[in-house]
Amino acid sequence: SSGINAEWPLRPGNILDILSILPFYVSLLAEAFEDENADNPTEHEHKSYVVLRVCRIFRIVRVFKFIRHSQDLIMIIKVVGHAKKELCLLVLLLFIFSVSFGSLMYYIEHQKNNQFSTIMQGCWWAIVTITTIGYGDIAPQTWLGKVVGSLVLTMGIVFLALPMTIIVGKFSTVYEKEKGKE
Repeated sequence: SSGINAEWPLRPGNILDILSILPFYVSLLAEAFEDENADNPTEHEHKSYVVLRVCRIFRIVRVFKFIRHSQDLIMIIKVVGHAKKELCLLVLLLFIFSVSFGSLMYYIEHQKNNQFSTIMQGCWWAIVTITTIGYGDIAPQTWLGKVVGSLVLTMGIVFLALPMTIIVGKFSTVYEKEKGKE
């Protein structure tokens, strides 16, 4: 065996590596052959550079190749795999609550508060409030809006706490299984 594997370039990880370093070399070639007399680049040249910039995103994906070398990250992936149903339920409930409370806040606030000019802005406020991030970019101003906001915030804390206990239980189960394999 000569040690050369014809399938090597076709492996997904290697294709990502090639796509992530390719923009560097293509941009070097483009600069080497660039017409110095051209003042305004054409629209086609702009589109070409956009494609190169998108390919640079693949550099980030290369980081995921290192997961296989970390037992802790592998365990976290296994926990997420075991808790798929709970995480999907969490996302579904977040969607339902965001649309419901976002719409409610729009109808409560939109006449007196121009920050809630669309239902989507109300949904943004609901997501930020439920997840307890609280940017402060949108805030209720009416007394009814503040009451609903307080309820949404309190419900958000409970909403996030309940699934976490299930996920921690799954983590303990996976950790014990992995510890038993050693």
